[in-house]
Amino acid sequence: MGIFSRFSDIVNSNINALLDKAEDPEKMVRLIIQEMEDTLVEVRSSSAKTIAEKKELQRVVNRLQEEVTDWQAKAELALSKERDDLARSALIERQKAAEQAESVAADIANLDEHIGKLQDEVGQLQEKLADAKARQKSMLMRQKTVASRLEVKKTLDSNRINDAMYKFERYEQKIDTLEAQVEAYDLGKKTLKDEFAELAAQDKIDNELAALKAKVTQKDKNA
Repeated sequence: MGIFSRFSDIVNSNINALLDKAEDPEKMVRLIIQEMEDTLVEVRSSSAKTIAEKKELQRVVNRLQEEVTDWQAKAELALSKERDDLARSALIERQKAAEQAESVAADIANLDEHIGKLQDEVGQLQEKLADAKARQKSMLMRQKTVASRLEVKKTLDSNRINDAMYKFERYEQKIDTLEAQVEAYDLGKKTLKDEFAELAAQDKIDNELAALKAKVTQKDKNA
């Protein structure tokens, strides 16, 4: 047995209420869509049969109306020939045909009412079907998004990230050690710039020493 037992159940159903009660809303939406699509096919097939039946009844009405006209003409012909007995019989047949035509016309009216209600319900069902398909699409998109987020969360929370960061730190430490070794090799070695700076400083000291000697010599002379 499907979710719905009758066509009117689908038309009058509240999809939101069904989804709220469902343990698996996505599965429920799929079932609802399938049931609606199947029902539409059945209803359209039934409508086609009803319309065909209406056309057949209309042909019956037309034939009976032709009989009414024909018996009316026969009754008038009988009266013109002073055959009251035949005229009476013709009028009786005309009355039967007229009553049958009225009865079939009433059946056609009932079919028209039924077809009209059915078309309204089909329109409502199509709206609900479109809504269900839109919800299904939205739920699938949400499911994919949540699944992607979950994978990211699992990756971030896994030990692989921590292991990778730990390895990066170890590599950085090794590089720091190598850089320190390079700096240690260069420590104490004079660069060309250092040698020129030493020459400049030596000249300055020599000049100061010469000036100091001259000063002392002059002082001795004056003494």
